Amino acid sequence: MRTLPALLTVAVVLPALAACSAQPDACELPSGDASSVVTAEGAFGSAPEIDMPTPVITQESQASVLVEGEGDLLAPGQPALVQLSLLNGGTGELLQDTYQDAPILQVAGTETLPPVGAALECAREGSRIVAVGSPQATHGGEAIPELGVAADDSFVFVIDVLQTFLPKADGVTRAGNNGDPAVALAPNGRPGITVPNTEAPEDAVISVLKEGDGAELEEGDQAVLHYTGITWAEEEVFDSSWEAGAPRIFDLSEGSLIEGFYDGIVGQKVGSQVLLVIPPELGYGDQASASIPAGSTLIFVVDILGIVE
Repeated sequence: MRTLPALLTVAVVLPALAACSAQPDACELPSGDASSVVTAEGAFGSAPEIDMPTPVITQESQASVLVEGEGDLLAPGQPALVQLSLLNGGTGELLQDTYQDAPILQVAGTETLPPVGAALECAREGSRIVAVGSPQATHGGEAIPELGVAADDSFVFVIDVLQTFLPKADGVTRAGNNGDPAVALAPNGRPGITVPNTEAPEDAVISVLKEGDGAELEEGDQAVLHYTGITWAEEEVFDSSWEAGAPRIFDLSEGSLIEGFYDGIVGQKVGSQVLLVIPPELGYGDQASASIPAGSTLIFVVDILGIVE
């Protein structure tokens, strides 16, 4: 599944957020004049018909709920599958939307796409929300002439929250195997991996560190995973969704993933955390990249957060 193009990631930082009176108590992004003047008609999950007076001006990011969902309120760090439209608040022009392509993952409370991350803390699964970001928060207060964006234009997002997922594996902790890499978890679930001072095993290792009770992953599923991957010999991270700030969606079709990763994940349950040790013949073999030397044994710690419906 694709991620947002550069246009939707030009944001810098969120301003200080005030308390919210019109939203649930956990919501930190205020509703105000800017967000409340935007309307969006049409079926949930389909491209909305958006109407607003222009210009929409704000010096602080705001959010309003247009359609209240029936799911639980998102917690900070919880990923959600969303469709969204982005408009220039100065002109009302539609700059981009994901409805013509594919939904994307965004994480509640993060600053990777201000003010969307903060607005998701005001939302429930099934909600349609509007978020208005100040010029400074969304494009650094700098003009984007090729898109017709002036330095003082706000950005307006209309967001459909389609589905939510676990923020981290929540299964029952299981004892690991002697000789396996050791895994220590930060409070948010991010793993740290310690490689034993031994030769890498010749055979693949699949060890369930936390056993979830959700649905089993099957071939063809779109699985939402948080993961860290390191090489056994160099003990260096070569890929991590935790470092990227959001989980990823993986197509569990045979041939779309390296064999050791596919074999280790298919059949596991949502909520589980799995340690994989993948020998070269089930990984990248003699292929080399900038971060993975040829013939590398790979180690992954994978949190299974959900399955895209």
